[in-house]
Amino acid sequence: MYKILICDKLSEEGIKILREARFEVECKFGISRDELKNIIKEYEAVIVRSQTKLDAGIIEGAEKLRFIGRAGVGVDNIDIEKATKKGIVVMNAPGANAISTCEHTFALMLSLARKIPSANSSLKNREWKRTQFKGVEFYNKTLGIIGLGRIGKEVAKRALGFGMKVLAYDPFISSEIATSLGVKLTDLEELLKESDFVTIHTPLTEETKNLISSKELEIMKSSAFIINCARGGIINEEALYQALVKKKIAGAALDVFSKEPPFDLPLLELENVVVTPHLGATTFEAQVNVAIEIAICIRDALLGKAIRNAVNYIQVEAEVYQILKPYMELSQSMGKFISQLIEGRTYGIKLSYYGEIASLKVDPLGMAFIKGYLSQVLEEGEVNLVNALEIAKERGIKVEQSKISQEGEYVNLIRAEIFTDKQKKIIEGTLFSNRQPRFVRLDDFHIEITPSAYMLVIFNWDKPGVVGMLGSILGKGKINIAGMSLGRRAPQDIALTVLNIDSLPSWDLLREIKDTPNIVFVKLVKV
Repeated sequence: MYKILICDKLSEEGIKILREARFEVECKFGISRDELKNIIKEYEAVIVRSQTKLDAGIIEGAEKLRFIGRAGVGVDNIDIEKATKKGIVVMNAPGANAISTCEHTFALMLSLARKIPSANSSLKNREWKRTQFKGVEFYNKTLGIIGLGRIGKEVAKRALGFGMKVLAYDPFISSEIATSLGVKLTDLEELLKESDFVTIHTPLTEETKNLISSKELEIMKSSAFIINCARGGIINEEALYQALVKKKIAGAALDVFSKEPPFDLPLLELENVVVTPHLGATTFEAQVNVAIEIAICIRDALLGKAIRNAVNYIQVEAEVYQILKPYMELSQSMGKFISQLIEGRTYGIKLSYYGEIASLKVDPLGMAFIKGYLSQVLEEGEVNLVNALEIAKERGIKVEQSKISQEGEYVNLIRAEIFTDKQKKIIEGTLFSNRQPRFVRLDDFHIEITPSAYMLVIFNWDKPGVVGMLGSILGKGKINIAGMSLGRRAPQDIALTVLNIDSLPSWDLLREIKDTPNIVFVKLVKV
């Protein structure tokens, strides 16, 4: 019978599921690294929360281990690469806290709307000042939801129950999905302008960092409230402080902060701010749900029924996988790259495979592309090779794949066409003879781009001195250029410049580039 080790405290409901399946379950909560290293060889499955670290040294000694279960979303405490090399499937529980966070959002919204914290404090001080705590109703008000994922959808359902009108901003959700929820999709500016309440439910990425800052807060109604139960850093806290002090907006409720605990944060001094110490997922039910979800995943995996919520699993023959692996990495980087350049809401993705790879099982390439594409808008660990296509379907993104055996300019080529309500974008990629990935086309520009961690994508007029100017500005900012790719359609026309850089540029530096003559567009892309 299979043995399962549970390293961190897990609700009894999850443990019961495993024991009822006749597994031998051992609970060693708070186990030391040394002890874990010594005994891990005895188990077929291990379950951890965030406390236990499963690093490469631990995993190396896991002789019988087949599955690792993370009772939560993030998997940064698990060496995924090492687990993959050892053939160990890593699974997580991404959906267990959606209801908890959704309900906490409404707790904060109601606290703001009805001034509950201030009224509570006043009455406990033996004061009876009813007129000071006049609130506002939800009914017939407009709620703007930024991010219509699992939590955002739950918020939308409940808001409609309050009789609210619901707007949503999410470029990765189709209008059909939004309409089915009773939600109107809009752009961010209109959402901020029209909403009485704005709530954020998107991960913190380079795209969403400081998404709400001075400019966005200026757009909002002076009577509006903003709520953040997602991640600290999405709202610029200094800009929010100034907007509240100057009464640009009516109030804010925050469960998350850019630095936690936020004891030195000036926002904590304001009467029109409600705060909680990152309690979104802290409910008895959420802890039970996460235990049940990961227990079911481990149980079904060990019994050979199904593998769910796998972070690193893909079902393909070992020999074929070795051939596909570099193309999967190429495809994922293509998806990640192009997703940061699109405008509008994505409703379709067409993937085409040319040449020798068309004779292989290409499904993993599509999964890898969609994983990269959606990784910019979902929490780390929420999208993986197993669930990527299903998440795209849930978001109303139609994915088509086709194989063309004939060779073109390249022996093997992956072509992706992205369709949004505002544009169509094309990216093509291949592997060079040394198996190094290259993007060889971006829209109608033929170019050779080497993907890297930090890239500047620049559209500029094809004029003398532009490249030198870019080098000068970056040099002044102590940013080293590691590589450069150039493409143009015709002399004196719009040209494409892609710079590989060694470090992250400041926003001021990017603004300086953008404001320079002959520069049409500049974007920092992280791959």
